[in-house]
Amino acid sequence: MTVTVTDFAIRTMSPTDLALAIEWAAGEGWNPGLDDAEAFLAADPEGFLIGELGGEPAGCISVVAYGQAFGFLGFYIMRPEFRGRGYGMKMWQAGMKRLAGRNVGLDGVVAQQANYRRSGFQYAYPNVRFQGAGGGGDSMPEGVLDLADVPFEHVSAYDARLFRAPREAFLRTWIKRPGGRTLGVVEGKLLRGYGVIRPCRVGHKVGPLFADTPEIAERLFAALSASVPGDPIFLDVPQPNIAAVALAERHGMAPVFETARMYTGGDPGLPLDRVYGITTFELG
Repeated sequence: MTVTVTDFAIRTMSPTDLALAIEWAAGEGWNPGLDDAEAFLAADPEGFLIGELGGEPAGCISVVAYGQAFGFLGFYIMRPEFRGRGYGMKMWQAGMKRLAGRNVGLDGVVAQQANYRRSGFQYAYPNVRFQGAGGGGDSMPEGVLDLADVPFEHVSAYDARLFRAPREAFLRTWIKRPGGRTLGVVEGKLLRGYGVIRPCRVGHKVGPLFADTPEIAERLFAALSASVPGDPIFLDVPQPNIAAVALAERHGMAPVFETARMYTGGDPGLPLDRVYGITTFELG
């Protein structure tokens, strides 16, 4: 029997469903973190959708709402055997309906830009994934401290200036990933930058890496890198930040992947000169 698009059911993911979606992402070569699920669900428990055919998982999409003004789309995956049959478009439409009225962002593969434009997305800039090897330098350069020593409200306020919207629930879990490390730089009682490194299927990813100056970004990245000597390390850099690209190259990293950052409501004008590494392609 041929199953048609009318037999396709979409519902909110359970934690078990999200674990499956992360496995699919690993199969696509996206190299997810080992313990991303808890933080992802904290961002928006209703923001992860799964599509089923006859009760069998067939595809997924994440449509995380950050308040009433902003949302981010990711995890758009259909199992190979169900592609090209209209199910993916059903997933897309359900996701975009959930984020209606918001400026929606995504990091899409470059080859799909034209398709995203047809769905109302406008190109903003490229993000480039750099890969290198951890190690080198002191594990804790001068002025770098464990972010746990900084009041969370200071971290959240700093993050909100460099992301598109407050994301306190997500942030509380993201900065405490098992096996990871979160560091900050405080000067004059003010947080001037922070960075997170977490273990992934392959190596470790740094993200976010936010800093007020290139020198602070250098100190943070050096400390995070030194915590995983010899391991593959990845940093997702907004290409317009020339200092961030230079940081990656200075540490012997090379570009391995590129995405197109796009928005439905136009580029919100983030201070990219202070964004040295984005948090994650899935959630922005």
